[in-house]
Amino acid sequence: MDQVETGCFAPTRSGAEQPESIRMVCWNVNRGGRLKEIVDYLDSTNSDLILLQETDRNARRTGCRNIARDIAEKLRMNYVFGCEFQELSQGSPASAAYHGQVTLSRWPLSNARTMRFESQSGFWRPRWYIPTMDVFQRRLGGRMALVTEVTVSQRKFVTYNLHLESRGDDALRWEQLDQVLQDTRSLGQHTPVLIAGDFNFDLRQPDVTAAISALQFENAFGEAHPYTAQGRFDRGLSIDFILTRSPLNSRDPKVVTSVDASDHFPLTLTLSLNRVTINKPFSQSFAMGS
Repeated sequence: MDQVETGCFAPTRSGAEQPESIRMVCWNVNRGGRLKEIVDYLDSTNSDLILLQETDRNARRTGCRNIARDIAEKLRMNYVFGCEFQELSQGSPASAAYHGQVTLSRWPLSNARTMRFESQSGFWRPRWYIPTMDVFQRRLGGRMALVTEVTVSQRKFVTYNLHLESRGDDALRWEQLDQVLQDTRSLGQHTPVLIAGDFNFDLRQPDVTAAISALQFENAFGEAHPYTAQGRFDRGLSIDFILTRSPLNSRDPKVVTSVDASDHFPLTLTLSLNRVTINKPFSQSFAMGS
């Protein structure tokens, strides 16, 4: 469950390329059920970096496809997939089904790992009195962050692609986010970091905002954060966010509400690299392969 799946479909980049910025998308794709629409939109953005949550692998509900690999192959991007849950109602004893996060890039990816949160909801656990049926969503595993190094022309930064718990309360989600924030301390305060994904709660609470700012992270959307997901009774939710830490800066953040391929909307922005210096690897790189 904690091993990552990787693949390399991006063309080799020229060492002479020195982009000052790259485009990125962050999106909960609701398991990848509307794969064609998802791929069509992502292809239209011509993004260099894509962080997706809720992607299926070998689940019956999405045609037993490897959603992460299919998207990477169609977009000609490198990818890393980390398992969040084994979906007990979606596979078979001979062929398990999984669900998790994927980070895709036109540039090299390395040092990927899954960071399973210490605080978890017990809601999804299988129990003898609950049938293993689709409607009950019995699962093994737990919420996690997929941590990956991205190298753009020798400029390196670290991404945390996360999906916080949808069950439980904001206190649980804060404990999970705090584990991510504390993990960034091990990288050193001058390491550029991106934290993005489905947080399942609004970060603009005063105590949460203060804790994020204390570790020098900025909310790319500031206080004017629009709805990013569809809620009940047509009420929108602001639960998807992108945080950056200098020298990695962001500009032109948007929530693309015109895209109807998931119960969440894509978040897009431009990451500025002109202040990111050429670095040695933060740790030993791993070889990409599937």
